[in-house]
Amino acid sequence: MKLVVCGVSGAGKTTVGRLLASSLEVPFFDADDFHPPANVEKMRSGIPLTDADRSPWLGRLAELIAREPSLVLACSALKRRHREQLGIDHERVQTVFLEGSKSLIADRIASRRHDFMPGSLLDSQFDALEPPEGGIVVSIDQTPEAMCAEVLAQLPRGGRPAAS
Repeated sequence: MKLVVCGVSGAGKTTVGRLLASSLEVPFFDADDFHPPANVEKMRSGIPLTDADRSPWLGRLAELIAREPSLVLACSALKRRHREQLGIDHERVQTVFLEGSKSLIADRIASRRHDFMPGSLLDSQFDALEPPEGGIVVSIDQTPEAMCAEVLAQLPRGGRPAAS
């Protein structure tokens, strides 16, 4: 089981990803932890990342996905080419897209603290967003626990391995 929980900043990727990983009993990784310092500083300064900035970061994440037998990864994966670089194929690696309105996400961002992702970058996130085709889509207008339950219900056998 390899899931990439994707969406714009503030959609709840880390929260839902941790719940999924715990439910599935697989490792959880947050893509934010893999950004190089230059990317972090750029975002902290309110400057959106370019695809050139993201490419080495996505390469490290693709290596992580290939190396781990099972995982849940919280990663924006905003564009189709980002998901392709990660190796998402909806067979071995599947997306869970957290979908929500810009106003709801802006409200969430205003009420949280993030080390380097200011709310001023939300417009650039939505501008870059190319929602995934395929995979699981979950609306964020519910509790994280309800989102997790909705994802688990859509996974084969509720995400559990077949009985041996």
